[in-house]
Amino acid sequence: MPDPGSLGPPTSLPEQPPVPPATAPDAPAATVPDRPVTSSAAHFLAGLHPPVTTPSSSPSPPSPSTPPAAWTPPSPPSPPSPPSPSLPPASDVLVRDAPDPAAVPGTSDVTASDSVVRRVLGGPTGLGTTALSLARKQAVVPPGGAPAPSGPSAEGPVVPGLYHHPVPEPDPVRVAEVSRRIKQWAEDEVQLYPQEWEGQFDGFSVGRYMVACHPDAPTVDHLMLATRLMVAENAVDDCYCEDHGGSPVGLGGRLLLAHTALDHLHTTAEYAPQWQESLGADAPRRAYRSAMDHFVRAATPSQADRFRHDMARLHLGYLAEAAWAETGHVPEVWEYLAMRQFNNFRPCPTITDTVGGYELPADLHARPDMQRVIALAGNATTIVNDLYSYTKELNSPGRHLNLPVVIAERERLSDRDAYLKAVEVHNELMHAFEAAAAQLAADCPVPAVLRFLRGVAAWVDGNHDWHRTNTYRYSLPDFW
Repeated sequence: MPDPGSLGPPTSLPEQPPVPPATAPDAPAATVPDRPVTSSAAHFLAGLHPPVTTPSSSPSPPSPSTPPAAWTPPSPPSPPSPPSPSLPPASDVLVRDAPDPAAVPGTSDVTASDSVVRRVLGGPTGLGTTALSLARKQAVVPPGGAPAPSGPSAEGPVVPGLYHHPVPEPDPVRVAEVSRRIKQWAEDEVQLYPQEWEGQFDGFSVGRYMVACHPDAPTVDHLMLATRLMVAENAVDDCYCEDHGGSPVGLGGRLLLAHTALDHLHTTAEYAPQWQESLGADAPRRAYRSAMDHFVRAATPSQADRFRHDMARLHLGYLAEAAWAETGHVPEVWEYLAMRQFNNFRPCPTITDTVGGYELPADLHARPDMQRVIALAGNATTIVNDLYSYTKELNSPGRHLNLPVVIAERERLSDRDAYLKAVEVHNELMHAFEAAAAQLAADCPVPAVLRFLRGVAAWVDGNHDWHRTNTYRYSLPDFW
């Protein structure tokens, strides 16, 4: 645990009013049924995921042996006739990086409305708007006209059978600069870790992580908003819950006091100084305080409040998992998935608009269909973590709950078959996320909504890429 006294007396950090981000040089609910992916939805997804060439070195997934309970992987529904987004007629301007519709099953019947959806997904056009299009930013065409190679250079095995989308290799200049800045912040500003943890901090590769997850961030300053928060969240998880002195005993009190660094205490003049001093008491609170102070300077009030709400969700999930650890309870699979909807990555993609330098208005963010998209994205990305960290957690002291472990115990499957079923659960969540995002794009083709959906999808893909490539932390089980 870092020395709590080495930071010195903390200064008062009242929440600052939001200001426009500075430009820096670059160095509903479960009752809502899933809708099948329609033709226009397939074009939406094509615009989200430009083709990236990756080596196919992973072995083919095996078929699980017949489990005692009846279980078969879900079959995709048959697509009905496509809905037409309510957009005015426009010229047929397509996203350059989108794959040929003929290569996507069931998408050869391109309609005029499909073309409009793809045009909107490409972002605004005209002088000075190139930086606003994620798809155009990913298409780098060198002199001579041939597309630049976009396959990832970092190697790492993909979980066989996992439904995912490759991403272009993150910009190495941005990765290096974000990595430099975040380490300087961790060491000099918040004194996050003692010297003996430095290798683990470097091995986390948070610079690559955030650059891959936020390809439309206008500047490195914008990327740093997400990077500080990511590191602070992991400090709380490690130091309060898990690897570095964490414990379920007394976790609620520690989380509550740390949460006041995000959602400030409003108290009397007599007791306010004691609260302010507490914000420097340990590394997690120092990190939360500093990261949030940077964030609220760039975010709007509604964006900041949205993030606080999602962090409260996260802390609730931590507490549920801690309660089960204290009592030795292994939840039912559905209970575990309910916990994971709270103890998950949701706070990260939900700030994609702040990191992108724009705002998804609060009323659009609060739509039940948008909330469903965000929840499904968080759920799918968290199961990715369960799958890639499975071996790491098995080799760690104590018992770690993850989806394959819970499935194996509750459904009496072998470790191998439980892991394979967890892959299927992830894939079903991913397909539901993409179908819900595509339907929302058709139902509400507002530019801010479309850009936000692109940002969430980019975060989902970047999160998988980081887990795949971070061989310092993760290795796959020998089930193939």
